[in-house]
Amino acid sequence: MKIEYASELDFQFILDNDKHISKNLIKRKLKEGEIIVVRNPDNQIIGWLRYGYFWDNIPFMNMLYINEAYRNKGIGKELVRFWEIEMKKKGYDLVMTSSLSNEQAQHFYRKLGYKDSGGLLLDNQALEIIFIKRIY
Repeated sequence: MKIEYASELDFQFILDNDKHISKNLIKRKLKEGEIIVVRNPDNQIIGWLRYGYFWDNIPFMNMLYINEAYRNKGIGKELVRFWEIEMKKKGYDLVMTSSLSNEQAQHFYRKLGYKDSGGLLLDNQALEIIFIKRIY
């Protein structure tokens, strides 16, 4: 398993698999180093993490995806830990993420030390739980 920042060579894979952001935003995030991928021994992408910034100054993990065949093997945990270490190197001591209250991800984040910090309720959607974590 290899975790690294995505490059422009990964653009088509991200475009084909991340349906939550536009083509132009993917290009910008690749250029800014805001997408991290995890590869299997055959160098195929098996997951990715995409982030941005809350209030323009707190790293916020917007997307974490691990291919189903590779789930429950600690890969997601390693990918999040890599991101946290990278954010600490950049001088941040707080990171954030969120999860819908009806998703299993909320339990995953709590196990990694993330604390409930609030919520966002949009029309006709489940509650979005906001999580924070101090990184040391």
